[in-house]
Amino acid sequence: MTTTPSLPDPAATRELTELAVEIAREVATLVRASRERGVDLAGVKSTETDVVTQADLAAERRLRELLAEHRPHDAILGEEGGTTAGTTGLTWVLDPIDGTVNYLYGLPVYAVSVAVVAGEPDPASWTQVAGAVVSAADGRTWSAGRGLGAWHDGERLQVNPPRPLAQSLVATGFGYDARLRRHQAEVLTGVLDKVRDIRRAGSCAIDLCSVASGQVDVMYERGTNPWDFAAGGLVVREAGGVVTGLRHAAESTTMMLAGPAQTVAALARILEDLEADAPL
Repeated sequence: MTTTPSLPDPAATRELTELAVEIAREVATLVRASRERGVDLAGVKSTETDVVTQADLAAERRLRELLAEHRPHDAILGEEGGTTAGTTGLTWVLDPIDGTVNYLYGLPVYAVSVAVVAGEPDPASWTQVAGAVVSAADGRTWSAGRGLGAWHDGERLQVNPPRPLAQSLVATGFGYDARLRRHQAEVLTGVLDKVRDIRRAGSCAIDLCSVASGQVDVMYERGTNPWDFAAGGLVVREAGGVVTGLRHAAESTTMMLAGPAQTVAALARILEDLEADAPL
C-alpha cells in the first residue's frame, strides 16, 4: 500500500523553492547562450512537428547534475530523460525548455521549469511543494512555495479578480497530433465568441505565470504533461487561483484550466458542453 509522504515544513519548503530558482536560473542562462550560438536539432518526438534540440538535452542533463549535487536522494521526472527513482518521497519535475518551437524560431517565449512535488509525480495524487519558472530569453523569474505565496522577481502575485468570460482574456495552446489540433480548433471556435480574446504564446509554463501575474485572466489547454504545469500550476495556486481539469477531475493531459475559481468554472462549463475532452 502506498503511503502519503510527509510534507516539508515551511523552512524546508523555502529552501526547496530557493533551490528550484537557483538551478532554473543557471540552466536558463545556459539555454539563452546556446540559442545565441545557434540551434542544433536532436530529432523529433511524438510527431514531425514536435522537435527536440540539443539544448533541450543539455539543459536537462545539467538540471540533473545540479540535483545530484544538492538533492541526491530525491526522484526526478524529466521531459527528456524520464524517471529516476528516489527514496525521500519527493520528486523533481523538470521541463528543460518549455516552448521549444519558440526557441527554434528565436521567439523569446520559452522557459526552464523546475518543480518538486510530494508523492508520485501524477497530478491526480501529488502535492506541489515548490517551483520556479525562468524565462530563458530575459531572465524573468516566477516562483512559489506551498503556503509561502507566489512571486515574480520579488513582487507578490495575485490572479485577477473573477470577471465575466466576455471580459476575460484567455490563453491556450495546441498539441502536435493532427487529430488533436483539428479538435482543438473546433473547440476554439466555440470559445472565441464568448471571451474578450485569445492569446497563444507557445509556452504552457509562461502562460500559467501570466495568469498568476494578471496578464491574462484564465487559460486552458489539452495535451499538456506534468512537467508543463508542475511549477507554473503551483505559481497560480499560490497566487490565489485554481488549477483543475474538467468534470471535477484534476489537471491532466486530458485538460488543464487555471485562473480565478469563478472564471475557471464558467469556462469549464463551456468546454464540457463543447466536449473539449472527448476521446479522439
